[in-house]
Amino acid sequence: MSRASKRHFLSTLLSCGVLGAFVSVGAALYGQNLFTMGSGAPAAPTVGQNSPSLSQIPSLPSDSAVMALPSTQRSNGQTPSLSVQPVAQDDITSRLAELTPEEQIAVQLYATRNKSVVNVSTLETRQSFFTREVAEGCGSGVVLNQQGVILTNFHVVENTSKIAVTLFNGETYDAKPIAVDPNTDVAVIKINAPADQLFPVEFGDSSKLLVGQTVYAIGNPFGLERTMTKGIISNLNRSIDSPQQFRQIRGVIQIDAAINPGNSGGALFDTKGRMIGMNTAIASHVGESSGVGFAVPINTIHRIVTILLERGEVVRGDAGVVQVTETEDGLIPALIDEGGAADQAGLRGGKLVITVMERNGMRYQTRKQVRPEGGFDLITGVNGQPVKTGEDFITAVEEHEPGETITLNVLRNGRQIELPVVLN
Repeated sequence: MSRASKRHFLSTLLSCGVLGAFVSVGAALYGQNLFTMGSGAPAAPTVGQNSPSLSQIPSLPSDSAVMALPSTQRSNGQTPSLSVQPVAQDDITSRLAELTPEEQIAVQLYATRNKSVVNVSTLETRQSFFTREVAEGCGSGVVLNQQGVILTNFHVVENTSKIAVTLFNGETYDAKPIAVDPNTDVAVIKINAPADQLFPVEFGDSSKLLVGQTVYAIGNPFGLERTMTKGIISNLNRSIDSPQQFRQIRGVIQIDAAINPGNSGGALFDTKGRMIGMNTAIASHVGESSGVGFAVPINTIHRIVTILLERGEVVRGDAGVVQVTETEDGLIPALIDEGGAADQAGLRGGKLVITVMERNGMRYQTRKQVRPEGGFDLITGVNGQPVKTGEDFITAVEEHEPGETITLNVLRNGRQIELPVVLN
């Protein structure tokens, strides 16, 4: 969801690679201006209920909507402590003292978190009658636990015949896919590495993010391992195209930290070293950073990964609400799918009218967002539970499967009403 008009035609996914018949440079296009490792979607590998070693990600604390990894230590709740020592063993304390407080935060954050980010390299073999082409790809990943479970983007490992993960110490391990969710561009893979080489991240809470706060991205742009960049949260609740055709990833974090091809699947951290998102795409005409990046929020990732490890796949309902605008009184349905579930239920929201015109033998397309007659409704809850953010709304809806009926609590012209919605 987004507070502004959709611009998903600009979203460039952040895997990188070369393709060739012994090996020429190239890139595979997904849709319009979407760079991926290949075309099509592989069948999702599943993990059964009897695989407890894979699902041992920490449970949710009672007072938070996200998981906190207990192995991470913090000092005074301000900046992360050096629980993971940097590679250099000389006296870092004396060097830190020469830095500004802002620099100290960045240095300590990198020292404690860079080992949690891995390099993901892939191979895809394409056989034709005359040639055999090999596509090499690169991306990033994040260590979730010491059982070797790694988080990355679906588009990084899509259609690949071989996946390898390189850790901070240069050791490389073959990885196998566990489960994927193309709709949110999430994949879970696993390596068999010693537990003492695996440094899990700590999850933050993306529902508490604010525009303007400082963030740090760590990933492997252009294959340059564990590169850190810095920026701010530029906006919240954006929508970008999903690798799954005709779907969007909603509630996305917009950042201005430099991310480029190879950053896909890497971590976005707050100043306390907590992972708050997974870097996924940029808005760009040329495929390189223009200062507009996008990260899937960590609350969404936690919810999806938990389901993937328990069930092997995610089945979700769709209310047909594409964009919302957050207000103190409720969520304005800025854009709803015409003929979608919410539209059929009578929700008053904005709709996109597309007009095609011909002039001098050329066809032109214009898009106009139309306000509903009678004014916008305000969504205040789902099934009687309040929703204050776009992320709250997505979570409440996607807890239900297609065909189920939910109730939208709606404020219309100052009067509270209920709208039953049959999810698609």
